[in-house]
Amino acid sequence: MANCQRRPAPLDPIYYPLLTLLFILFTCVDLYDAVTVVDVYRLVQFDISSVPFGSRLATLNHHAASSLFGSDLSRSVIILPVRELDLDLIKEYIGQGKLLGGLLFLLPPHFSPEKVDAAVGIDEDFDLLRNKVSELERLLIHANIPYPVYFAFENDDINAVLAEVKRNDASGQPATATTGGYKLLVAASDPKKIASPTITNIQGWLPGLKLEGDSTQLPTIAIVASYDTFGAAPALSVGSDSNGSGVVALLEIARLFSILYSNPKTRGRYNLLFGLTSGGPYNYNGTQKWLRSFDQRLRESIDYAICLNSLGSLGNELHLHISKPPENKYIQQIFQGLSSVAEESGLQVGLKHKKINISSPRVAWEHEQFSRLRLTAATISELSTAPELLESTGSLTDNRHSVSEASVIRSVKVVAESVARHIYSQEGKGTNIFADNSSLAVNPSYVRSWLNLLSTTSRVAPFLSKNDPLIMALQKELADHTTEVSIQHETLDGTFTFYDSISGRLHVYQVVSVTFDLLLLLVLGSYLITLFSFLVITTRGLDDLISLFRRPPSRKVKAT
Repeated sequence: MANCQRRPAPLDPIYYPLLTLLFILFTCVDLYDAVTVVDVYRLVQFDISSVPFGSRLATLNHHAASSLFGSDLSRSVIILPVRELDLDLIKEYIGQGKLLGGLLFLLPPHFSPEKVDAAVGIDEDFDLLRNKVSELERLLIHANIPYPVYFAFENDDINAVLAEVKRNDASGQPATATTGGYKLLVAASDPKKIASPTITNIQGWLPGLKLEGDSTQLPTIAIVASYDTFGAAPALSVGSDSNGSGVVALLEIARLFSILYSNPKTRGRYNLLFGLTSGGPYNYNGTQKWLRSFDQRLRESIDYAICLNSLGSLGNELHLHISKPPENKYIQQIFQGLSSVAEESGLQVGLKHKKINISSPRVAWEHEQFSRLRLTAATISELSTAPELLESTGSLTDNRHSVSEASVIRSVKVVAESVARHIYSQEGKGTNIFADNSSLAVNPSYVRSWLNLLSTTSRVAPFLSKNDPLIMALQKELADHTTEVSIQHETLDGTFTFYDSISGRLHVYQVVSVTFDLLLLLVLGSYLITLFSFLVITTRGLDDLISLFRRPPSRKVKAT
């Protein structure tokens, strides 16, 4: 029996129109690819005692516009370069609760945390621009905004899109569903509350030299710095100066004293306690819980504590903030020690006294948490006054360009030298323990590397996990220079509630108008009907074409 190989049946020409339609639809997909894709960073969303603040939505899916002047902008995303921003108009718009589809603020590239090594001096209005961004940030943080607000950095692609959007708006043809234009899309889920956000404190210890037969408790000096930040955009809140500079200063001080304390002949008769605390922007909540974890013996052994805060300014003045009266002999001892060393470096140290209100939950400086437990403490800072709650703790302008490496090195020398002279009773003797070009000199490379690292790492506590790489890096670094390093995990004060979805990808699409879509549909439909009719007539005849549209006769079913 012969094997018969069946040939595939040829495709009926009647299906050609369908294939043509599918091909056209397939090729049209490329027309709607994104013009550009941009990284965007959402305005922080949080509650204080259940009062909402920040941006309450995350999803964007509206047409682009370039101006706040319009009859109905509830379906428009307004692109606003910060360079051209009218702050009064923004205040009015947000204050009156007018609805928008969304806001996209374009920041200058040199505000990006990634621009660590880029030069900034080319912009004559840089300080003015920084002030404008800071004022905008304060406005947005303290407002309840019912639509998505994002930040992005200027680049050639987004600038080209904005230029075309401006031309369309100026010609009286803003982007809508009927006119076409650009559409901005950020696909994001609804923001969710962060359940029980964790704050992590890191502690290192350098034990002093205890003589044989001496049963007395050695006194302790604490060096403390808060490492976390808060800003309008959590993903951009690197806080190079506040308080990255304080963290770097603490690590370098720990490194210097570890060299002294590694040799029993140069080990002082003071214990040194180093604390990297979290929750700084939230009334130093982590510091409070860290201190309350101390046993009574350790707490009583603390001679004094120096808290490091914002030490990277180019100025020639530091301020010692205290809560105890300036006449207090221990305060005078700290102040005179710092002042004498500062004068040798061409610096001045001013004394700033501010009483604390124990009944108030507001804690302006970290040393106030020590003072509430009747411990002697002070904060040394370039800031003459305390910032307001959630302000100046990692703002959009606080990046690597705002920190002077030389200023941090100078502050390290002042604090380390004053503490060392106190430990070794060298006050007023002109001794320079951490002299330049010695084995105990401050290491500029070490300071620079840690400043660069912290200036590229956002550190908003509610978004840091217990095993976050930054926390592990700080723990390891402290362990390299101290002993008995420990980590304390606590839950942030329930007064503050935070929400996730802090960054995303913005897809910019160029879309055509509905009129074009309807015209294209009409042309395609006419073409397909004509082609279909032609193929049926040429292959089956006119009668078959007519029969396709003729109603089939009804069939009668015979009864059995």
